[in-house]
Amino acid sequence: MRELKFATAGIPLSTQPRETLNGIKRVKELGLAGMELEFVRNVNVSEQLALKAKELAHSLGVTLTCHGSYFINLNSAEKEKREASIQRILAAARRARQSGAYSLTFHAAFYQKTDPKEAYENVKESLGKIVEILKSESNKIWVRPETTGKPTQFGTLEEIIALSEELPQLMPCIDFSHLHARSNGKMNSYKEFSSVFEKLEAGLGKMALKEMHCHVSGIAYSEKGERNHLNLKESDFNYIELLRAFRDFNAAGVVVCESPSIEGDALLLKSEYSKLV
Repeated sequence: MRELKFATAGIPLSTQPRETLNGIKRVKELGLAGMELEFVRNVNVSEQLALKAKELAHSLGVTLTCHGSYFINLNSAEKEKREASIQRILAAARRARQSGAYSLTFHAAFYQKTDPKEAYENVKESLGKIVEILKSESNKIWVRPETTGKPTQFGTLEEIIALSEELPQLMPCIDFSHLHARSNGKMNSYKEFSSVFEKLEAGLGKMALKEMHCHVSGIAYSEKGERNHLNLKESDFNYIELLRAFRDFNAAGVVVCESPSIEGDALLLKSEYSKLV
């Protein structure tokens, strides 16, 4: 992938009726280039539909990504919950790949009562099992733990990069709005955004900047981190400076918009980015 593509987090709101195949067609009609399959509550695409989605997306030049279940904690103190989390990630990865998605993201864990270093090792162990199983199934989808929006959640930028350095088939999903919220309003300038790209390249090489899977939205936050998503113009998130950093680092991949107005803000990002190039 050698261009920056803008995508919706789920089926565009203006799709009628709001179904997966219609959503892919609507993305193309809007002039966007991608759509994220939302498996956040369950894998809501059948195998038959997945194959149709793959064919349609390929024919229209629409890139698909996927967001896995919200119900994941690879650091749970209960073995049964960790195993259930692994199975949810695998289920999403299998159906997403059948749908033609190249990348799967999810929130990996909560620290709960464990030390961050212990949480890291627990998450790494579970992710190691996941990538081994996917490898045995010849499933080459990128597995991407996401940077998270609250200090109680596992998923700092440094943790996600370190996991990607240690494990194959792993790359970060950078949610820039989460980084902003987690820091209670920091990570919101050109210099700070540039530092993210610099850390990615230093840890994972230039490929990390050419195969990106990112999330962007407006966001409300407090000292406890993320509260809820907002539309970009209703928030203080400095998306113009982020787009400048994307341009200057010649980043490529998919930028998924998670604002309440998913297609409106995706189109806004695309329009503002086109003015910079």
